[in-house]
Amino acid sequence: MSVTSQTRPPAAPAPAGAPGPRGRVATVLAPLADRWRVVKRSLERPLTSYYLILGGTSMLLAIGLMMVLSASSVYSFKVHDSSYYIVLKQLTWVAIGLPAAWVASRIDRRWLRRLAWPAVGVAVVLLALTQTSLGFAVNGNRNWLALGPLTVQPSEIAKLSVVLWAADVYARKERLLGNPVQALVPVAPVVVMISGLVVFQHDLGTALVLFAILLGMLWVVGVPARLFGIALSVVGVAAFYLAASNAERRTRLTSFIDPFADFQGAGWQAGHGLLGMASGGLLGKGLSASQQKWGSLPEAHTDFIFAVLGEELGLVGTLLVLALFGAVAYAMIRLAINTADPFVRYASAGICIWLMSQTLINIGMVLALLPVIGIPLPLVSYGGSALVPSLVALGLLVGFARDEPEARAALRARRRDRAPRDDDGTTPRSGVPAVLAGGLRSRRRGTERGRA
Repeated sequence: MSVTSQTRPPAAPAPAGAPGPRGRVATVLAPLADRWRVVKRSLERPLTSYYLILGGTSMLLAIGLMMVLSASSVYSFKVHDSSYYIVLKQLTWVAIGLPAAWVASRIDRRWLRRLAWPAVGVAVVLLALTQTSLGFAVNGNRNWLALGPLTVQPSEIAKLSVVLWAADVYARKERLLGNPVQALVPVAPVVVMISGLVVFQHDLGTALVLFAILLGMLWVVGVPARLFGIALSVVGVAAFYLAASNAERRTRLTSFIDPFADFQGAGWQAGHGLLGMASGGLLGKGLSASQQKWGSLPEAHTDFIFAVLGEELGLVGTLLVLALFGAVAYAMIRLAINTADPFVRYASAGICIWLMSQTLINIGMVLALLPVIGIPLPLVSYGGSALVPSLVALGLLVGFARDEPEARAALRARRRDRAPRDDDGTTPRSGVPAVLAGGLRSRRRGTERGRA
């Protein structure tokens, strides 16, 4: 039996003008490349940091008020006989924080640096007063202070004070920071002392944020990797020891890995947080439709508000919040890199480290990636003691971004463009609007012709 060799017929030639595979890919990617170039040019504009911080903060604050109203309505009605009690208190803090942020954006930089030193002293005094009769405990943490009708959490004030004070110290020692001892002293001993006062209040979460600020600032000023690694190891060992030395913290440390193993006990809060996030799906159940806020999820409007947000707004809502935090972080880093003022550089970096580390810890806690240690989500969670210092810090960054030379020139040019102009293109000297000025000129010309 003979085997007949078979050959494939030659492939038909491609029609003239038809793009090949590479051409089709290039055709698809071309619009994306054009859009990316537009976005890149927009991000390189002088006022990018200014608008990103201002816009991102405003949107996060609006989302936070909306979620506080939704997450606290059941608890507020149960405890205070009004579904709006807690959100009205939050609105009061917003009414205090926004003017404070505006003042912070306008304050002279020299006065700000002078105020940073007494601010650290005031924070230390307030932290010490929590151990007196003026202090009281909430959820086992004696970190609250009653000053007449006002209750404050001094550790939140300490975060802003530490950042501004450390920025001023490093700005003064700019030329000496090549020496590791100059970079460590006096910032490291003071921050460790303040963190010790916070740990003495049994507030491990805030102490971790303060340690993160210290390590981040040391990295920014260029401490050698060897010393930075030693400091990171010491902080890690100290945090693990503090967590393991307390029975409640030890239970939280072991239960977050699998909250459902002890769902009715130590894993209750973390487990219900995961259930809320998982049940939201892509678009969520809708505003005010959360089931976990009906008593199953403790601290729904404070530490675990991100779980309620994920349940009601779904994956889209959580990604929007993450994108807003990312935009604000990008603006802060951009400001720290581009500025020529060392104080602005270190203050911007310190505020970025503070707010973003707190955000990561809170979200990691809700997602059961970290133990439950009681850290609020900046600008979103309920609480005036955390909200007002955060708004003041962001107000400072808005002022820093607006005072950059290129940004200031861009703002002046924009004001000139918006100013009314005469027929010859010059700005009128009088304060009369251009439309009225034109009417007055035509009436004056008619009067002069009548007289002639």
